[in-house]
This record gives sequence, structure tokens and C-alpha cells, in this order.
Amino acid sequence: MDESEDVPKDFIKLKSEKLSVDEVSELVISPYCGAVSLFVGTTRNNFEGKKVIHLEYEAYTSMAESEIKKICRDVRQKWPSVKHIAVHHRLGVVPITEASVIIAVSSPHRAESLEAVTYCINTLKASVPIWKKKSQSIKQQHTMKG
Repeated sequence: MDESEDVPKDFIKLKSEKLSVDEVSELVISPYCGAVSLFVGTTRNNFEGKKVIHLEYEAYTSMAESEIKKICRDVRQKWPSVKHIAVHHRLGVVPITEASVIIAVSSPHRAESLEAVTYCINTLKASVPIWKKKSQSIKQQHTMKG
């Protein structure tokens, strides 16, 4: 494979189906890269001391995709050696332990891909119009007087 066959690519997907770490990581693998860094954000069962049943995400899809593309452009300016970037975010209900977001970045060396994946998730959470709603279990205590 020559260099022209492995041009840098961005893979952006917002979907309601379950996300796959294997699928996302395979998108960014390149024979020119010795590092693939991943971030997987999952739904945990608690938030601020309250039980969480699931998370639910909604997005302004076209704007979210546009903002993620900007993040990818920023990554390529900050870390020019980055080869491929994949950002998959789930929409709708996400049960406990399932992935809400998976970000994968490949580069020749680990430092660039690790820094880039951290930048991606931090910037995504700060600037991309994807909203999270927590469904919490609220236990009410009733006092019986008799």
C-alpha cells in the first residue's frame, strides 16, 4: 500500500444503535501508525449519590456533526502526524455499562494519539450540541403514624 492509499480520514457517526469498540478501533488502524488510542465513555449506575437507571441523549444532528468535524480539523492542526480519527456517539437511551461515546485516534507514536483523544472528548463535551438526560431512581421514604 502506498501513502496515497492511506489518506487521513475522519469517521463521524451519531446513531441510536449500540456502539462497538472493535468497529470504531478498526476504522482508524493504519500500517503507517504504531498507536491507536481509544476513549470509551460508558453509562455508570450513579450520579451525585443517586442511582442512575440509564442515560438518554439527543442532538441537533447536523450541527453536532459540523462541530465534530471542526474538532477533527483542530486535532490535525495541533497534531499533524495524526492519521485517522473516529468519533461515534450514541443517541437515545443508553443502558448502564453501555458506551455513549467512542473516540479512536491513530498516529505513528502514542503521545500524539493520546493527547488528541483527550482533546477530542474534552472539546466534544464542551462544544458539541448533544444533550444528556439522566433517568434516576428516586426512593421516597414514607413515615407511617399510627
